[in-house]
Amino acid sequence: MADAISGEARRELVRAVGERYRAGTRVEKRRILDEFVAVTHWHRKHAIRTLNVEGSVECERRPRARVYDDAIRQALLTLWEASDRVCGKRLRPLLPALVEALERHGHLQLDEAVKPRLLAASAATIDRLLAEPRAAARGRILGRPRTSPSVRRSVPVRTFSDWKDPAPGCMEADLVAHCGNTMEGSFVHTLVLTDVASTWTECVPLVVREGALVVEALERLRETMPFPLRCFDTDNGTEFVNEAVIAFCAKHAIEFTRSRPYRKNDQAWVEQKNGAIVRRLVGYGRLEGIVAAETLARLYTASRLFVNFFQPSFKLAEKRRDGGRVVKRYHAPATPCARLLASSSVTEATKERLKAAQAALDPLRLLDEIRAVQHQLAALVGGTRLHVPPTSNADLEDFLAGLGTAWRTGEVRPTHRATPKPPRCWRTRKDPLEAPWPLIQSWLEAEPDRTAKALLWRLQSEQPGAFADGLLRTMQRRVREWRVAAAKRLVFGGGLRADTAADREHEINAIACGLSGAISMRQSSSVPS
Repeated sequence: MADAISGEARRELVRAVGERYRAGTRVEKRRILDEFVAVTHWHRKHAIRTLNVEGSVECERRPRARVYDDAIRQALLTLWEASDRVCGKRLRPLLPALVEALERHGHLQLDEAVKPRLLAASAATIDRLLAEPRAAARGRILGRPRTSPSVRRSVPVRTFSDWKDPAPGCMEADLVAHCGNTMEGSFVHTLVLTDVASTWTECVPLVVREGALVVEALERLRETMPFPLRCFDTDNGTEFVNEAVIAFCAKHAIEFTRSRPYRKNDQAWVEQKNGAIVRRLVGYGRLEGIVAAETLARLYTASRLFVNFFQPSFKLAEKRRDGGRVVKRYHAPATPCARLLASSSVTEATKERLKAAQAALDPLRLLDEIRAVQHQLAALVGGTRLHVPPTSNADLEDFLAGLGTAWRTGEVRPTHRATPKPPRCWRTRKDPLEAPWPLIQSWLEAEPDRTAKALLWRLQSEQPGAFADGLLRTMQRRVREWRVAAAKRLVFGGGLRADTAADREHEINAIACGLSGAISMRQSSSVPS
């Protein structure tokens, strides 16, 4: 147990109480000793011995001299790098041979006082001394707070198979990190809660990852959800498994459970909503600060109504294994609101409120609000801030008018639009037909109906070894481009290169034969066999 007072205060207390204790009666000594032990948390016998000795003062605890100082740590760091950064258990037996080899080749010179202590270090000491550079080398933050084992053991474990047929109000919870491509720094999280019985989903943005904010979010959700919070199942993160959340659940008679470490399937209900709702709405960009959290709060205010009242979802009814094959059977798709209305555990008053809320909601207005806030989120990810005014009737009419043609523009969610790439207008390698193309063009002008394969064979026969068979596709593309250009000259009156009327008629017939052949080839390839 931790000391209630400092060491200096205890020494002052010994000086003040000792004389009165030694001069007191048996009853007074017992009373003084009880108060002294309660304040100092000393063992009773130790307190008696200290108070009975006149002038006795608790000795100051002197810090132990460091065995492994900076010199040893620096030498160990050099040896760790020389061993290709192996762990302490592998580095410990390697140290004698490695030190000898480095000294023999003149790479290391250890002091006589440092070398014995370095070779006497255990594997655990080596790992402790190298913890900070190893974490920095891996790009991780050292010293992340962890839940104490006693607190973690006080929360029972619940697996996926333990959910039999719960009533509405048994919810799984998880955090979604909006960190982008790096976990460094501070960024916004989304707290996701999913009801196992109805798949009703609630999302709350958190500015930081903190247990006190989780408790505050649960307090607010208990007032807005259409059912009481009966069970709260989470993972093993410190934002969930801590004294504040445990006390909150005990105060409100909420069953608090956790999943097994590294078993995401234990929380399959909420894990599915992380992707189907949060990632689908917000995307994978990095969001930081109060403005991003407020924008997410506005998005979730509209999306919770749109998703829970107008978005049907599948729910797993049965899963069985037949040898190496897993067979799953699902209930018919239904909205979370419809599942609550069909549940016998929900009161009639709650069902009437749900029906009234659904009758008053406009799904297109909600979807327009979601799209508008997504524009602001996309701007925040890009580093700019937009002011999104409330949705007006004129905006809603424009949104409604564009629903029939929105598919032509591709992705409608601003948070998922890819950055447009510039058109490719350069070559990555030299054109192999650049030099012989004037010769090939003269062959085409003389015999326009020649195929690309015949032209390549003729080119190979005239220049052996200069052109490989793999140039056939390039030749076909170049010949096709030439025929398109020739057809344009023919159609738009650009003039033909034939000198006489007979040559001009021959060229027209050849181009026509080439075009008709290409058309017949396309038609034949489009007809199913």
